[in-house]
Amino acid sequence: MKDRYAWKERGDEKEMFKLIRLEWKKNNIGKYVWYAFITSVLLLLMVLMVAGEMESKETIQSYGKSMLIPCVDMFTNLAYILFTSVMIAGFCVSPYQNRTINLIFSYPVSRRKLVLAQIASVWIFNFIALVLSKICFYGTLAAASPYIHIAAENLPLKSGEFYADILAGSAAMVSIGFLALPVGLWMKSSKAAIITGVLIVCFTQGNIGSYTLMYNLPFYCVLICLSAAAIISVICTVESRDVA
Repeated sequence: MKDRYAWKERGDEKEMFKLIRLEWKKNNIGKYVWYAFITSVLLLLMVLMVAGEMESKETIQSYGKSMLIPCVDMFTNLAYILFTSVMIAGFCVSPYQNRTINLIFSYPVSRRKLVLAQIASVWIFNFIALVLSKICFYGTLAAASPYIHIAAENLPLKSGEFYADILAGSAAMVSIGFLALPVGLWMKSSKAAIITGVLIVCFTQGNIGSYTLMYNLPFYCVLICLSAAAIISVICTVESRDVA
């Protein structure tokens, strides 16, 4: 009996991976890889231009710590929350907006699995891209430290906790970006999903004077819970959602 259930679970996993790969192929994932690469390169150049000034003795004395890590976090989180909302618009909302969702739901697969595959394909791509971008940023800054006067010891690249923070932070930021999903589906508008992503960026990465919600753990926990609730709601109601 246990072997039969294990076989069924493996079969479901293989089917889900196939659906995710199908979503990537259908939406031309190579295009998004190229966009992510260009975005990361441009952001890295911006960080390199301001890094030396941010690491000046006066700045560190003023803030009492290096500003490199918050700077990299802000730029990369901002970019990939927006990137997540753009991919949500393309992968999840556009089929409803363009009336192609009926064709998708005609596949001999449950609607819930199809929607879950759309969500997973966006989440996995952006999580991997955000993690790789942050690691590349920090590695490049460490390598360039002798030339742009950065204190390399401010980048704890040999610390396991440092990489654990990158993984957890990236997962949290990409998940928060999915708050754009129910808005886009409710309005059946890709623009609404992207605008929601912009608003999320303003709330999570912006500041008013010296006040900011960056690194506000309770605030992030609330947003992650709301995002999880939104995703569960979208998956659970897909069978009854109007596709006309």
